[in-house]
Formats: sequence, structure tokens, C-alpha cells
Amino acid sequence: MSKPSTRQELIDYCLRRLGYPVLEINVDEDQIDDLVDDAIQYFQERHFDGIERVYLKHQLTPDNREILRTGISTNTTSSSVGVTTATYTEGDNFLKLPDFIIGVNNVFKIDSSTLSSNMFNIEYQLFLNDLYYYGALDLLNYAMTKTYLSDISRLITPDVQIRFNKKSHKLYLDIDWSDIGDNKYLIFDCYRIVDPANADAVYNDFWLKKYLTSLIKKQWGQNLIKFQGVQLPGGITLNGRQWFDDAVKEIEEIEKQLKDEYELPPMDMIG
Repeated sequence: MSKPSTRQELIDYCLRRLGYPVLEINVDEDQIDDLVDDAIQYFQERHFDGIERVYLKHQLTPDNREILRTGISTNTTSSSVGVTTATYTEGDNFLKLPDFIIGVNNVFKIDSSTLSSNMFNIEYQLFLNDLYYYGALDLLNYAMTKTYLSDISRLITPDVQIRFNKKSHKLYLDIDWSDIGDNKYLIFDCYRIVDPANADAVYNDFWLKKYLTSLIKKQWGQNLIKFQGVQLPGGITLNGRQWFDDAVKEIEEIEKQLKDEYELPPMDMIG
């Protein structure tokens, strides 16, 4: 099927591109499964269609807020240099985000206790008034100026400082939790991976199909390298090294294409 919509259809498509069933593809099914996982992971981490921007809402219950304010427990470590000994303590007051979240842009507190955290604050109203001057201003310069001033404002008078790592899935919010009332909400502006199980169009992505085909070709050549120079009936000589080298070159070109055409610019402000 030229337009695969499932994992198996994608595998069958790549095998046909390599010559199956005319040729026997000497790659084990488990090896192919590993390569599919690697290709999809690379697609999700680098391709702009592999992630999507979402807003997640989390309600802070009284018990939840108290845990975040005080921390359930602490991690204590000690170190010594010469005759000097120092002890360090780290709180465990973090929010555990779902595994599919790979980056956090910002956190909004939906609470009237802090003026700068309210989505309908003075800055928001001033921005609405600025809309009347669009006819007299260059839109690009206006947008760049507003973005720059907003970033400077967050750095000078930060409301929510966040720390997040996609491997641990722990989101730390360096704020005064006593400023947030019970049963209030936090809105997370974040990025999540596109799961092929919920978006089968991923299996039909043109770049992904080429990439997986080359990965299987490389594995095929690697499996045949040990038979280099073996002559089969009919005078055919196996040349796994050539298959392997050709696949490596193809993979380098495909990955370069991803960086040049499909990869998003580095987002240095994402936690």
C-alpha cells in the first residue's frame, strides 16, 4: 500500500522499496521493530510535524498546593573537599507531567491574587488599546517590539520561573505558592509529541518513509557483511559492505534534509 496508515503497512512499504518479495530481505522482524521505533523517535524529536503545541490545565487542590509549598520530602547529599564538608538539600515539590510532553514554554496562573498573572490584566487591556494604532505603525516592528518588551519584563520581574527536563518529566515552579488560592488553575503552554496511534498520517510521512527504508537497508547490509565475498549458485557474489556504505550515505543525506527543511529552530526559552 503506497499510503501506509499503520505500523505494519509502513514496514511492508519499506520492504517493497528494497525489493521484497523479489528479493529476500535478510533482516529479522525484531530488528525492523527496533528501527521503526528509532525512526519515529527521531521524527518526533526533530521534525516540525512530530510535535504540536498544546495547553494543559491543572487544578490545585488544597492538599496538592500544600505538598507543592512544603515538599513531601527532600533529597540530601553531602560532599567534602579537604577538611571542608558541605550538605545540600533539594525539595521534591514538583509536578509530574505526562511522558508525551517534551517541552514547556510558560505557565499561566489563573488567579486574581497576582496582577501580572491574570490573563485579563492591565497589560492585556493596554494591548487592546494599541490595536487602534495599527494603521500608523509597521506591523512587523510593532510585533517584534512587543515580544522583546514582554521577554525583558519576564526576566526583570519574573512571575513564574520554571525548570523542566523531558527525561525526568518533572516540572519545578519557583513561585510563592501562598499567593495561589485553593482550587485555582495552572495553564501549561507546552509541546507534546504526535503519537502515530492517534495520528495515523504519521506513517505516511514522505520523509519518514525514506528514512526508515534506509535504516532497514543499513541493517540488511550490516547483517550480510560477514558473508562478504561469498559466491552463491549462479555466480552471484554477496556484497554486504556496499549495501551498508550506500545506506550510510543515504541516511546522512536524509538527516541533512531534515535539518535544512523540516527541523524547527532551536527554542532556547523552553524549559
